Amino acid sequence: MRLHFQSKPISSGSSADSDGSEAGSATEHSRNVRRTGAAAAVAAVVLLSGCTATEQEPGTQTEGAVSSPATGEAPEQGSREGVSIPDIVASVEPSVVTIFTERGGLGSGVIYSADGLILTNEHVVRGADEVEVGFADGKREAGTVVAEDPVTDLALVQVERTGLPAAEFEPSLPRVGELAVVIGSPLGFANTATAGIISGLHREIPGSASNSQSLVDLIQTDAPISPGNSGGAVVNSEGKVIGISEAYIPPQAGAVALGFAIPAATAMEVAEQLREDGSAEHAFMGLGPAAITPQIAEQLGLPDTQGALVLSVVDGGPAAEAGLEPGDVIVGLGGEEIRTPEDLLAALRGLAPGDEVDVEISRGGEASQVTVTLTDRPSAE
Repeated sequence: MRLHFQSKPISSGSSADSDGSEAGSATEHSRNVRRTGAAAAVAAVVLLSGCTATEQEPGTQTEGAVSSPATGEAPEQGSREGVSIPDIVASVEPSVVTIFTERGGLGSGVIYSADGLILTNEHVVRGADEVEVGFADGKREAGTVVAEDPVTDLALVQVERTGLPAAEFEPSLPRVGELAVVIGSPLGFANTATAGIISGLHREIPGSASNSQSLVDLIQTDAPISPGNSGGAVVNSEGKVIGISEAYIPPQAGAVALGFAIPAATAMEVAEQLREDGSAEHAFMGLGPAAITPQIAEQLGLPDTQGALVLSVVDGGPAAEAGLEPGDVIVGLGGEEIRTPEDLLAALRGLAPGDEVDVEISRGGEASQVTVTLTDRPSAE
């Protein structure tokens, strides 16, 4: 059951462009473009899984709340193929925390280091300098938000408590079909675990590019994820963190168990950068992309709706320097086909500042190619 008043739509604070610049321009243009089709419908209802408006009484815990699909004959209850889900939960549960914000919201987090560093989602702590962190042993500690990265929706919180049980991360991607156990605080029920499998890899949420840069290159799972799970752990059969819970598509969209997590490799890379200097590097192209609707395709004389429409170009940015203009349609980047703005964001996620990348475009029905030298994403003012 999803309580509508305890969940919130995507609102990452990121711009519609691929690099976080020209936020006002790109977002304003995006809002003026009417979106149609299934992708827009999904984007309208996909929900970030964090910051519910309810919290439990201090010290209250929900022990061993495990839910897993039927798997036929199993060696023991709560197990599958010889793997004990209760044992997995017991080993990981001390490393997962609940994060309480001043406005009464809450989310989840994962202990990143024994010296009190907590990894969570940026949208869980957005707008807060101080939070409260609830641990599996029932204790609570004050926490300071020390670094945030809206592009990947990750943040670090520091507490004074030390000697904490840091989670073990698995940087390799899981295989589709592997066991996935989600641990967090959905709707404020601390230490809740749900189980399922890895349903897909390298997922992008259709239509999300106009609202968030973070909903690309995600792990998909059917293990139930709910409001309050954001920032919590998705672990494998060895109890290693393979993802950080990020978002889900609710039943009202016709979905059945569609949850998404940030891969552990991304979380670790960004966390290390945030810990080192408080920021993370991201390839910056300097343009605002948008989806191509049938109406836009007709207006521009395009043969179909494939590609990412360039809404705006940052003056003096990499795209402008390479000759890209508003109205161009990006159909390829670095040899990868670009069918949607989300494809563009995902392709950029795998590149670094300083990289030179070939961009295939369509302009006025004519195909051409330009080379863009990517830079580091400018800091938000």
